[in-house]
Amino acid sequence: MVKQIVKINGMMCPMCEAHVNDAIRSSFKVESVKADRTKAQAEIVSEAALDADKLKSVVEATGYEFGGVTVEPAKKKGFLGLF
Repeated sequence: MVKQIVKINGMMCPMCEAHVNDAIRSSFKVESVKADRTKAQAEIVSEAALDADKLKSVVEATGYEFGGVTVEPAKKKGFLGLF
């Protein structure tokens, strides 16, 4: 599992976040996606890293500015943080 942090400029409200979340979910197979307008980013967890060029196209098609992507291993959360 990997976590990708996608910088996205232009989100102004909860509907903007929902628009980005829906676009990413419908374009990629992801475990989770959470856009956050206050951080100007979306966090995506998936089995493997998503294609950055396609991700850029999906974000820009929603009307927002793609600011880059970073990839890191996703941390699993277990029972009380023990696993």
